[in-house]
Amino acid sequence: MVYRGLGFFPVPGLGLVLLCVVLGAIRSYALELNLTDSEKATCLYAKWQMNFKIRYETTSNYYKTVTIADNGTAAYNGSICGDDHSGPKIAVQFGSSFSWSVNFTKEMTTYSIDSILFSYNTNDSTTFPEAKDKGIVTVYEPVAIKIPLNNAFRCKSLSALKKNDVVQQYWDILVQAFVQNGTVSTKEFLCDKDKTSTTVAPVIHTTVPSPTVTPTPKGKPEVGTYSVNNGNGTCLLATMGLQLNITQDKAVSVININPNTTDFTGSCHPQTALLKLNSSNINYLDFGFAVKNENRFYLKEVNVSVNLGNGSVFSFVNSNLSYWDAPLGSSYMCNKEQTVSVSGTFQINTFNLRVQPFNVMEGKYSTAQDCSADDDNFLVPIAVGAALAAVLILVLLAYFIGLKRHHAGYEQF
Repeated sequence: MVYRGLGFFPVPGLGLVLLCVVLGAIRSYALELNLTDSEKATCLYAKWQMNFKIRYETTSNYYKTVTIADNGTAAYNGSICGDDHSGPKIAVQFGSSFSWSVNFTKEMTTYSIDSILFSYNTNDSTTFPEAKDKGIVTVYEPVAIKIPLNNAFRCKSLSALKKNDVVQQYWDILVQAFVQNGTVSTKEFLCDKDKTSTTVAPVIHTTVPSPTVTPTPKGKPEVGTYSVNNGNGTCLLATMGLQLNITQDKAVSVININPNTTDFTGSCHPQTALLKLNSSNINYLDFGFAVKNENRFYLKEVNVSVNLGNGSVFSFVNSNLSYWDAPLGSSYMCNKEQTVSVSGTFQINTFNLRVQPFNVMEGKYSTAQDCSADDDNFLVPIAVGAALAAVLILVLLAYFIGLKRHHAGYEQF
């Protein structure tokens, strides 16, 4: 197909006219598609917004997350009205490295948004710099949303699909397949979220906003034990209670991580180590460790994606941290509450923390280096002892001075 102005004109043999208007929203796709058959009657109409968050591993064994939200003019090659052999399909290509499609099926009285297919190419070094694994990755999502025939499906609220390392976000959706008599229906079938919610747009964090608002106090999280194994046994150990503090539009979300419902995995390398956590509402929470000066380790990176209660997805990565510093061959321990400030809008509170990402022997922690907060505990008895010693010295001085005056009084007679 050749793009001319606001319309696409058919390649000979396709027998349809495809009219497309790209509305161009900041950091998201705003798309409108009016697909017509050979008689120039509308057979499929769709208007929607979407973006994608993709997490990938780099050659340095760290993970990065990119947001695909405005990658240039879209093409719609492969979109069809459907026939006796195949149902309608919307196919979108944006840039040279991304493609997206949705398929529709029909039953007696309903039609379905059947499935979504999204593909991306990590050979695109501009979008995926230093990608470790090169090639095309495809994510298939069965959707199976049933809609009455001659109804348009409406969903203004944000919907998020998470699979593997991809989060797909959709909102402001209006779509009708199997359009009858060439006219889009005024009857709308609402998604469940629209019946109870007014959320219409995702939150996309690209900069560090204003300072954090103090969160509402919440009970301490349960302490969990996590480990990573390689071919030689346990290579990373971590014990900690984790509490996430996320600020968004001056509202603070406090999330305690439940270790009983949290999955964990990771990887170990000579210079880097990674602990990955995920649960029903946490797409991923990654702790990246590194070796510095060949004799110490530290927490270098935190990468997070969390589904918030209002339907939005909070994502952030900081690969320039410097926490939990300890010598190689030892573990790092901090029994008191400690705060890891990842950004102005995201902090992690840790409780009863102990980690060892390198040189784990026989699956056990090595001697621990205490954090400065714990070191302060030793100052308390020292200060008390010093105070008691000072009081004792003062008492002794007063005694000897009094004793001397007493003797001097006897010598006067």
